[in-house]
Amino acid sequence: MAIAFDELRILLIEPSDVQRKVITQHLNQAGIQHTRGASTIAEAKEEILRWQPDIVTSAMYFEDGTAHELIQFINRNDLHDTLHFMLVSSEHRADQLEQFKQAGIIAILPKPFTPEQLQRAITATMDLMEPEPLTLELYDIEDLRVLIVDDSLTSRHVLRRVFENLGVEIFVEAENGQQAIDILEEHQFDLIVTDFNMPEMNGRELTQYIRNSSSHAHTPVLMVTARANEPQLANVKQSGVDALTDKPFEPATIRGLISRLLDQQ
Repeated sequence: MAIAFDELRILLIEPSDVQRKVITQHLNQAGIQHTRGASTIAEAKEEILRWQPDIVTSAMYFEDGTAHELIQFINRNDLHDTLHFMLVSSEHRADQLEQFKQAGIIAILPKPFTPEQLQRAITATMDLMEPEPLTLELYDIEDLRVLIVDDSLTSRHVLRRVFENLGVEIFVEAENGQQAIDILEEHQFDLIVTDFNMPEMNGRELTQYIRNSSSHAHTPVLMVTARANEPQLANVKQSGVDALTDKPFEPATIRGLISRLLDQQ
C-alpha cells in the first residue's frame, strides 16, 4: 500500500540535542510531521522496534557505537524491506563511507545539508516504497531477464527491490564476476547490472569478458558502484560498460538508465 508523504514516520538519531532540533525543523519544513528522536544507538534500537519508522536518519558516531552497528541491527531483525536508512554526516573519507554505500542505504547527506538535498533523499525513499511499473517500447517489462552481480547481499537486495518496483520479475544473482561468468555460460540476459569492486573478478574484468563473448557481446551492462567518481573508474566505459552510476543511487536514476539502455537498441 502506498504511503502519503505527510504520513512518513522518521526516526532521527543524533547525539547533539541542538543538531537534532535543527534537523527536525528541516524535516517539518519539508512536510514531514511524524518524527521521533534518539541520542544513542541503544535508544535507537528500542525506538525502531517500538515505533517501526519508515526512515531512519542517523549521524555516524555515537558514544555507544556507530551507525554501521545500527544498520547491522536492522538487517539482523529483517527490517530492511520496510525500514530505509539515511546517513547524515560531515565525514568525507572514502574508506569510512564505503561500508555505508555497500550497505544499501538510500542517501548520504552532508552536514549541513540543503533543503533540496533533503527533498531528493526523501523522494528517493518514496520511489523505493511505491511500485511504479516501467513501460518499454522494445520489451515487456515482466519478461525482462536481469543478472545482478554484487558481493554485497544487501546491495543485491536493494537493486532487486528497485527492479521489482519497475515490474521486473526474472532475476538471477551472482556474488562476483567469476560466478556471473559461470551463469552466463548457461543463460541469456537482457540486462546485466554489476558492482565494480568484487573478489575473484571485478566488474571491469566481467564486462571485458561479456564484450568478448559471442553470446553476450551486445547485452547492456550497467555498473552500480560505491566509487563511481574515483579516477580509476574514469575510463571504465572503455571496457564496455554502457552506463555507470553511484551508490547510493536514486531509483529514478535507475529507471532512466534502463529506459535509455533498453529502448535504444
